[in-house]
Amino acid sequence: MAPVHAKQLLRRQGLAPHKKLGQNFLVHERTPKRIVDLAGLHPDDRVIEVGVGLGALTRPLAAACAHVVGLEADAGIIRLHQEQQDLPANVELVHADVLKVDFAALAAPGQRLKIVANLPYSISSPFLFRLIDHAELMDFAVVMLQKEMALRLMARPGTKEYGAPTVLLAACAEVRPLLAVDPAEFHPRPKVDSLVIRIAFQPQPARVQALGAFDRALLARIVHAAFGQRRKTLQNGLAAAVLAPDKASLVRCIEACGLTPSVRAETLQLEDFVRLCHALSRVVPTPPFTPPLPS
Repeated sequence: MAPVHAKQLLRRQGLAPHKKLGQNFLVHERTPKRIVDLAGLHPDDRVIEVGVGLGALTRPLAAACAHVVGLEADAGIIRLHQEQQDLPANVELVHADVLKVDFAALAAPGQRLKIVANLPYSISSPFLFRLIDHAELMDFAVVMLQKEMALRLMARPGTKEYGAPTVLLAACAEVRPLLAVDPAEFHPRPKVDSLVIRIAFQPQPARVQALGAFDRALLARIVHAAFGQRRKTLQNGLAAAVLAPDKASLVRCIEACGLTPSVRAETLQLEDFVRLCHALSRVVPTPPFTPPLPS
């Protein structure tokens, strides 16, 4: 579908790309087919697509696997496909916000989620953190992101791109690039380049296996606190999050991990954060008890 045809189709339905929803529709056939090929799907797979749009990616997904559950936040887009009857029979449209949807309810019994998404750039970060929070439900996610965001997820320590999502994804998955996508592939045309990546949760990457068991919720608290204000030292960042009963305890935990309290978060490896997680788990204060409100 050429951009002009996409524009005409939307106009006939009284629709237009929503800036609020960050809609940039894939309109060329070559790229969606390439994404599906690179996703490595099997004929009996059940795939969750996030952001159905005009169906450019939905159709090759439906041709490659048994069932596609298309999550779409725009009721107008749902109506368009229902009226046009232009999607294959093995596509199930669901009007839902992926930032609120129950991932556990989407998973088939005994199966992990396989997700393919052309994400609105505006929800990339919260979506990625939702994947991390539900890592135990995930098989893989093939996601199109703004190139700058995608590179952050694969950044190395000591670079300005390295941050909380880099560390937390590395603690549960392996991220690798699949395909660069030019702005001309979309309607409307975005002002940035895009990159399709694969986030593989299963099989569990060797680096993740080597970490052993740790408190993932506490790790998330530590990482977010450490990167919350990048100019702060590790000690000051963690102190602000009250991750130890007092300054002395915090300093002892940091030094027990072979780290200097004045170090900054962007220089730490994933393994350093996990060691901190183990050390702080022994001293982290219990959240204060809040009595229930009277009924």
